[in-house]
Amino acid sequence: MDRKLTGRLKRLLLVIGIVVGGGALVWWTLPLLYPFLLGWLLAYMLNPLVHLFQRKARLPRWLAVTVVLLIFTAAMITLLTTLVMRLAEELMNAAGSMDDFVDWIERSYNDFIARPEIHNLIERIDHFYNENPNYQDMINNRISDAAKAVAKAGTNLISAFLMGIVGFISSLPAIAIITVVVLLASFFISKDWNKYVQRGKAWFPPALRGRVGNVWKDLRQALFGYLRSQFIMISITTVVVMIGLFVIGVHNAVSIALFIGFVDLLPYLGVGAAMIPWFAYEFLAGEWELGTSLSILYGIVLVARQFIEPKVLASSVGLEALPTLMAMFVGLKLFGVFGLIIGPVTVVFLTACHRAGVFRDIAKYIQYGSR
Repeated sequence: MDRKLTGRLKRLLLVIGIVVGGGALVWWTLPLLYPFLLGWLLAYMLNPLVHLFQRKARLPRWLAVTVVLLIFTAAMITLLTTLVMRLAEELMNAAGSMDDFVDWIERSYNDFIARPEIHNLIERIDHFYNENPNYQDMINNRISDAAKAVAKAGTNLISAFLMGIVGFISSLPAIAIITVVVLLASFFISKDWNKYVQRGKAWFPPALRGRVGNVWKDLRQALFGYLRSQFIMISITTVVVMIGLFVIGVHNAVSIALFIGFVDLLPYLGVGAAMIPWFAYEFLAGEWELGTSLSILYGIVLVARQFIEPKVLASSVGLEALPTLMAMFVGLKLFGVFGLIIGPVTVVFLTACHRAGVFRDIAKYIQYGSR
């Protein structure tokens, strides 16, 4: 009995050591190897198109890879250039409209102060202030502290925004270098794809090869199905919102639609997290026409999602809302904005391992050992 317990404990410690060591190895090497992982992912995604050029155009492998990468790079540059120019134009328009917004706040404040009940309230406060001189210093200190806090918060916000712009501009050379490395890695990996596949198979013994293949098959279906479904739904939401905002006549429609599409990543909250407060504010501000138009647009987006989402998710492995939200929150805390993607992808990976029986095999190994 003691030998069995000792053997199980040793095997458990061995499994824990392998998992911890593998996680530490990935954590330390990922900052150094991620361009090559991105290159492999790009090569994997472009492989069907490369095979198509090989079969239909009868091109050699290296030339097919070159043509596909050139087409992909040109398409991405065109798309990003158009998007950046449009966003820059809309940001300039938004900066110009800030004066109108400030004027609206000033008019609203003056109208609010001009009300008779506000005048009576101010007179009562002034009377209390004069009748209780002992409270003057305390009130003045509280007002001064509040003003300093507001000024500090505004300064920090502006500084963070400016530092973000400076950081992005200063990182452009590094981004360019990484992009070149990713494209070159993708070229070499895709050019010798079959050779690397055979080498990868040789790393695993025949008994383990089938299990790894099952995990990869399930993971590929779950991961790419999840990413594909999310991309399709976000794209549909962004396009529908953009068209609706153009029809309504809202300025900066492109940037607003992109922001709402990003917010659509949140499970169950989605578009409503951005549009409900927006049209509620318009109703409170007295902009009934705009508020009604936005609420109708929100309804159209919901109806479109109800019709399209089941068909999109039918061929993919989705996640439940609560685990997805938890994974996104943990990922956000650990990895920042990219954690919104890393968290759900990790859950998909663990789910695929569970479906392939990896955890069951580990439990059997710990309990009985290798047979």
